[in-house]
Amino acid sequence: METQKIEKPAPMIETVLSIESPPARAGFLRALGAIIWKDLAAELRSRELLSAMLVFALLVILIFNFALELDAQTRYNVAAGVLWVTFAFAGTLGLNRSMAMEKDRGCLDGLLLAPVDRSAIYFGKMFGNLIFMLLVEVIVLPVYSLLYNVNLFQPGLIVVTLLGSMGYVAVGTLLASMAVQTRTRDILLPILLFPVMIPLFIAAVKASGGFLQGIPMDEIWPWLNLLLVYDVVFIAVAFMVFDYIVEE
Repeated sequence: METQKIEKPAPMIETVLSIESPPARAGFLRALGAIIWKDLAAELRSRELLSAMLVFALLVILIFNFALELDAQTRYNVAAGVLWVTFAFAGTLGLNRSMAMEKDRGCLDGLLLAPVDRSAIYFGKMFGNLIFMLLVEVIVLPVYSLLYNVNLFQPGLIVVTLLGSMGYVAVGTLLASMAVQTRTRDILLPILLFPVMIPLFIAAVKASGGFLQGIPMDEIWPWLNLLLVYDVVFIAVAFMVFDYIVEE
C-alpha cells in the first residue's frame, strides 16, 4: 500500500513580511521627508506663511503691552495667558494659510493621488506646521521677554511650549484639512479648532504660569500629564481618521 507524501507549504507570509517591512518603512520616511521639504522650500520662495504669522504675533504682543499697564508681579501673573493667546492666534493663521495654499495650487489633490500612505501626508503637514510655529515662537519669546521684563527662558516653560505646540498642530492640521474643503474655511477653522483646544490651552496656561511663578512641581505635574495625554490621544485619533476626512 503506497502512501502519498503531502508537502507542506513554505512559510511565505513571514518571509514576505520580513522582506517588505524595511522598504515600506523607508518609503514612508521618504514621503514624510519629501512633504516637509516641499513645505519648507515653498515657504523659502514665497515667505507668505511665516511672515504673516510673525507680524500677527508681534502685533498682538505690542497691543497687550500698551493695553496692560501693570506692575511687575501682575505681569508675571498674566504672562502665560498673553503668551498662549498670541500663539493661538498666530498658529490658527498659519494653519489656515498652509492648507489653503495647498488647495488653491492643486498640491493637495496631487498629494492624495501619490502612491503613499495617507498618514505620511498628515504627519508631513503636521511637522511642517510645527516647524513654522516653533520658528515664530523662537522670535516671539525674546521680544516678549524684553517688552514685559519677564524671564521666559526656563527649561520647564520651554517643555510646556513644545508640548502645547505639538498638540495644537496635531489637531489643527486635521481640522484645517477638513475646513479647507469648504467655502467658509477662514471662519470655520477657528470655530472648529478653539473648542477642541480648550483642555490644551488650560493645561498650557496653568503649567506655564506655574513655572513663571515658582509653584512647586507637585502642582504642575497634573497639567504636564494632561498635555502629554492630550498630545498622544489626538495624534492617534488624527492618524486613524485622516484618511476618511480627505476622502470626503
